[in-house]
Amino acid sequence: MEQVDRVISDRLTSDVPLVKEVSQYIISAGGKRLRPALLLLVSGAIGSTHHHRHTLAAVVEFIHTATLLHDDVVDESTLRRGRATANHHFGNAASVLVGDFLYSRAFQMMVDVDNMRVMRVLSEATNVIAEGEVLQLMNMHDASIDEAAYLRVIRSKTAKLFEASARIAPILAGATQAVEAACATYGQALGTAFQVIDDVLDYEGDPTELGKNLGDDLREGKVTLPVICALQMGSAAEQGLVRSAIETGNTDRLDDIVTIIRRTGALERARQGATAEAQRAIDAAASLPPNEHTSALLQLAAGLLERRS
Repeated sequence: MEQVDRVISDRLTSDVPLVKEVSQYIISAGGKRLRPALLLLVSGAIGSTHHHRHTLAAVVEFIHTATLLHDDVVDESTLRRGRATANHHFGNAASVLVGDFLYSRAFQMMVDVDNMRVMRVLSEATNVIAEGEVLQLMNMHDASIDEAAYLRVIRSKTAKLFEASARIAPILAGATQAVEAACATYGQALGTAFQVIDDVLDYEGDPTELGKNLGDDLREGKVTLPVICALQMGSAAEQGLVRSAIETGNTDRLDDIVTIIRRTGALERARQGATAEAQRAIDAAASLPPNEHTSALLQLAAGLLERRS
């Protein structure tokens, strides 16, 4: 990961000062670096030490960071990872344009790697992520969204880049189709579980640890799995209150809604969905060669279920 950070630092160079300033601002905010770490862990699990793995780990982090910059503008977010979002600090225009810079820099780096299959996987992932963002925008304030529609969004918007990160390592290594499929399944399942837990934490996490405000999803009109479960399990009056908040974006009664989501068992049911995805990831990783990197992949999937921030 230190080598990945060096690549990130080297490739953030620009003759335009604001580009470097905004890029450094969001990159230095921390974060889990989960996607590049996933690429490196999968490389280790299949015994690959390909010299391009650090470059491509940086590429997926750039793509992810670009999506964060654009997301925060679309969502009008003001807080991420415990500090002001880039759009709140620098303005929407700078955030959008620097996000474009990070996307284009990522594709420059992909070209340098000169592997058409890697290009195909990452370009497809970037396109699917954009489609997922548009789908989510279309679903805003729609209380009729069901679990299938929700999963379609998060598998596009979040899980696709996890899947691509895990698939790149076996492609570089020239691994068999079976190994590549197992790695891709692990990534998709891990990314899905990660997002479901993230949505659960929006209603039960500690704002200080999360680095964002509780109930942000509801304020933005996002219908996530905990809300869907609450709409299915609450009384008629409770359903009416939750539905009204989704449709109007009015969170004056947020405390009551959070109580409903917790009381109905919606969070437990959503966590069950995350558990099923984590188990799918564990089953996929179990088919990889037994070593310390594969053990880390198994621990990562299991550990997601204990995530609190």
